Amino acid sequence: MSKTVQVREIPEETYRKLAQRAAEAKVTVPDYLRRLAERDVARPTVAEWVERTRRRGGPVRQSDVIEALDELRGPWPDDARR
Repeated sequence: MSKTVQVREIPEETYRKLAQRAAEAKVTVPDYLRRLAERDVARPTVAEWVERTRRRGGPVRQSDVIEALDELRGPWPDDARR
């Protein structure tokens, strides 16, 4: 079951930027915020990532670091690779 969240006292400039980004993504501000929340909770916290990395042990390769950073940062925005 989904929940409703209300965020109060967002500064005008912050909301303006959220609205601009939502428009660029062709979604509403609530949909944009929902996507941000879903993306955020889908990724491990820094503490979780550090712990998981510690458990791996062994030598660290550059490709492992790049893969871990990509995982931490999440998927590239559609327009970032153009």
